[in-house]
Amino acid sequence: MYTSVADQTTDQLGGPLSVLVRQKRDHVRLHALMERLKGTTGEDQAAVLIDIYRLVFPHAFAEESVLWPVMRRVLPDGGELTLEVEREHQEVNELVRKLEGLEDGSPERAEVLGRLTEVLDDDVRDEEDALFPRLQARVGRRELQVLGVLWELVRRIAPTRAHPVVARRPPGNVVAALPLSVLDRCRDTVDRALLDAPGGAGSALHRVSSALAAASHAVELMPIMRSGEDPSTRFIAGRPPFPWGTAALCAAAVGLAAGAVAVGVRRTARRAG
Repeated sequence: MYTSVADQTTDQLGGPLSVLVRQKRDHVRLHALMERLKGTTGEDQAAVLIDIYRLVFPHAFAEESVLWPVMRRVLPDGGELTLEVEREHQEVNELVRKLEGLEDGSPERAEVLGRLTEVLDDDVRDEEDALFPRLQARVGRRELQVLGVLWELVRRIAPTRAHPVVARRPPGNVVAALPLSVLDRCRDTVDRALLDAPGGAGSALHRVSSALAAASHAVELMPIMRSGEDPSTRFIAGRPPFPWGTAALCAAAVGLAAGAVAVGVRRTARRAG
């Protein structure tokens, strides 16, 4: 019988560096954010959702890149177990992408938000009660700490937005990491500034945010971004994909665009102030 990660101390989980301790800490933060989300609307809801996205998506990306390959290697049924969580991650990505297109206060938006919180909670329970205790039984304290350091490094450079088209497994998700992370983090900065910006500046920032979203969508539609995925986690887009040549150009421009966007946001914020 396995003991849930939620019921174990830091020392039992392998010490402060352990990947299990880091996972548990993120799950506690997620629970607090979902409590804050309840009853919010408008800008207040948007601000909490940005915090949730910045926690959830890098967290899941690091799991898929670092932890799940190890679990598939050390557990006899690791492939089946991790695939179930990958499906949950895929649903979260699809729900968030859908949420971004729904108006505040609409009944459908409330329904999607409710399903999103439900899937996130199921994901936490599956990991803490089933997956991680089994991983803990198979690997030593030192390996848990090494995995923790690797997981943290990947988490810090991972994308922060929903990308349902990108594979949930290497090599697709690994290839997608750098361009999508740059675009996502620029968009996070813009959207944060947008919440407090006055009318004129707000319109300009909204256009920048929309351009960044379109660029990241083009990048994620590059065929290589889907390599390695399991068919059961494949996202079927509701419209024809961008030409992959366009996506390649967007990816090549990421480095230049990131610097320009950051400078533009700072200047706009100063003028607004």
